[in-house]
This record gives sequence, structure tokens and C-alpha cells, in this order.
Amino acid sequence: MLRARRLAIWTLAALLAAGVDARAARAEKVSVAPDAGNLQAVLDSASDGDEVSLGAGTYRGPLYVARRVILSGTPGASVAGSGKGSVITISAPGAVVRGLEVRGSGRSLETMDSGIFVEQSARGAVVEDNRIVENLFGIYFHGAPDAIARRNSVIGLRQARMSETGNGITVWNAPGAKVLDNDFRYGRDGIFAITSRSNTFSGNRFRDLRFGVHYMYANDGEITKNVSKGNIIGYALMFSKNLVVRGNVSDHDRDRGILFNATNGSDITGNTVIGGSQPAERWATSDSRGTDEGVPQSVAGTSGAPKGERLGPEKCVFIYNTNKNRIERNWFEGCEIGVHFTAGSEGNEITGNAFVNNANQVKYVGTRRLDWSKEGRGNYWSDNPAFDLNGDGIADTAYRPNDLIDRVLWTAPAAKLLINSPAVQVIRWAQAQFPALLPGGVFDSHPLMSPPAHRAPEEAR
Repeated sequence: MLRARRLAIWTLAALLAAGVDARAARAEKVSVAPDAGNLQAVLDSASDGDEVSLGAGTYRGPLYVARRVILSGTPGASVAGSGKGSVITISAPGAVVRGLEVRGSGRSLETMDSGIFVEQSARGAVVEDNRIVENLFGIYFHGAPDAIARRNSVIGLRQARMSETGNGITVWNAPGAKVLDNDFRYGRDGIFAITSRSNTFSGNRFRDLRFGVHYMYANDGEITKNVSKGNIIGYALMFSKNLVVRGNVSDHDRDRGILFNATNGSDITGNTVIGGSQPAERWATSDSRGTDEGVPQSVAGTSGAPKGERLGPEKCVFIYNTNKNRIERNWFEGCEIGVHFTAGSEGNEITGNAFVNNANQVKYVGTRRLDWSKEGRGNYWSDNPAFDLNGDGIADTAYRPNDLIDRVLWTAPAAKLLINSPAVQVIRWAQAQFPALLPGGVFDSHPLMSPPAHRAPEEAR
């Protein structure tokens, strides 16, 4: 009986596979011209696996992709919305939209009007190689698991107020969704992920936005090898855990390169934040031994911006109520504050980082003593005048980025008027001679004498 049952199952599986192969063999490519009539009727009559290819010209939306088809465009093919709702809506699992210019969505934030809207039922849908222009939201993954957006150019609204614009792509409750190698410009945020998990955002570029990546209540994700340039904040990662934040670049973002708020248990390694007065364009290449590591060249080569220019970003990294993370091998350069560390953040390992030419390397507003070193290895500090008499690469004395005067200046900024007074100089001299007088705060018991090897993504070199 068991043998007969197995034979029946194998026979049924073979018949189903044969049916799938037969359907795939019948898949057709349907070419459509702008004057061919009702494009929606063509999409509705297509079979799963068919490709509907649009010739050059403009096609009227909205369009609904309710079958597992490929909607593609030849160069010059454009889908224009009516100014209401979304231009293209995908509801079929595995459907593909590629090679189109998409423009003209509605402007309602409440109804999430988008250039391409991917519904929850569209598991594994793919949106690739499109130019998505002047829509409220560029792409919206509304609960679509394993959906993919790759190699799209998304240009948001420029005329409206930022609060009235949407995101380049929104990922809401879409486990496993991936956003890869896209270019985002204008609008609110480049990528906004909320209430999701196991997402991958890699190789994307962000310009002229509020946040490059905005991450909230989304766990177990990967944010790797992205480049943010000239945004208000490069990466704002909030209320999430178990993230991999690796190999990203923030190049002259205005206020903060990376912001962590209640981001816990994450791996934050190999990222680069560059401020200063000149663009970050020079990066070292592989060394002569053929390794994949190099060292970023100093951008400005000085401890601050030229007179009259604002040193930015204001903070390379802002860490707020963020616990049990590994922050290692990052490069923070040319900011007013290298790391602003506050609000009870505990259990973080901060080692092997390079703090280069920041006006203030660290701002820590707590009173606890925090040693930013582990197992005899700390961080590199460009303003550390220490010696290394035994040549082991570790400074002979501990480094303390802040003293009592710094704490006074944080609480009473008007005291800057006295910064060069003899009394202040005597207090600082006394603290240097008698470390027991120093208040609690960050110190590095094993500071590095040279910056650790580091390599930025290809786009930034």
C-alpha cells in the first residue's frame, strides 16, 4: 500500500511538472504600439509567463498587472498616469515591470499614490531598469514578500514641500524584499523601511533627500555598500535590531552621517563618513600585495574647514539609546563632532575606528567611564600626540577626547568667551598632569598610532 501511494505521488508530481513545462513553452512575446488600442485589455488577456513589450511612445495609465507577465519597454517607452492614484499596480506573484519610464501619479499621501505600487499578493515581483519620474512615491512595496527593486532611477518631486512628498521606495511589511543598485534623488527619503524584516538594501545611491535610508521597526536587515551624498542625514536607523550596516558611505551629508536611535545588537563595520570643505573623492586602492584593503586619504588635510565655511556634517555619528552593537573599522572625518554618544547607550564595542580631523572627536554627556578599547586594541585619533616607545602600534598613554572644560562648554556655551583665558589653561594643564581630576566619560586605554586599513565601495573611489 505504501509503495502504491508513493508511486501515485511521483506520477502526480511528474504530470504537474510536465504541465508547467508545457505552459512555459507556450509563453509568448506580445509587441504593442502606442496606437494599438487598449493596453489594459492586452495585459488582462495575456497568459502567465507572457511578455508584453511596449514600443517607443507614450501609453496611458493607470495599468494593472494581475497576471504573472513581464511588462517591458523598448527605449522611449513611457507610461503616463492620469494624475490620480498609482500609475502601475502589480498584484500578481512573480510579475516583472522593466525598461519603462513611469510618471504622473496622484499626490495623495493617504492613498499612497505611486509610480509603481506592488500589492501584498505580488510575492517575488520584480521592478527593474525603469526611470520613475515625478511621482509622489516612486515604488511602494506594500506587504509584498521577496519583491525586488533593482537598477531603477527614481527622481521624486522637486516643487512641493518635502513634507508633502513621498519616498523613492517604501518597504512596508515586506519580509525578504531587496532594493539593489538604484539611484534616488529628490523627494523625502530614498528608502523608507517600516515594520518589516530580513530586507537587503545594497549598492544604492542617494542625493538631495531628507534621509538616504530611513529604517524603523525593521529587524534582521542588511544595509551595505550604499552611497549617500548631500542629504540632510545619510542613514537614520531607528527602533530596529540585528542589522548589518557595512561598507556604506556618507559624503557631505548636512546634519549627520549616520544616526542610531534604539538600534540594538547590530554589526556596524567598515562605514565611511566624510565632512570637511571638499568632496570626498580620493581613496586609496589595493596595496601592492593584492589585498582588498586600502586607507582613505585625508579630505581636507587640516583640523577644520577654511575660514567662513561650515564644517559638515555637524555630527559624523549620533548614537542615542543604542545598545550592544559592534562598531568597528569605521572612518569618521571632517565633522564638527565625530561621535555624539548619549542617552544611556550601553554594551557597545567601539574599536578599530579612525577619528580624523573632527573639531570635537567625541561628545559624551554621561558621567560613567567608558573605555573604547577591547583586548588591548582601541581606536585611531588624529589629534592624539602620544608616543609609542616599544613600537607595537599602541600609544603608551590613554587618550581622553574630553575634559572638564568641554563639559562646561556643553552646558554653558557662553563660556567659550573664556576658552583662552589663563584660568582655563591652568585647569586643563592640571587635568593633563593629574588624570584623577578628569571627570567620567569616554577614554581609550589602548589608542592606535595609525589608522586601521579601510576600503570604501567602488562608487566612492
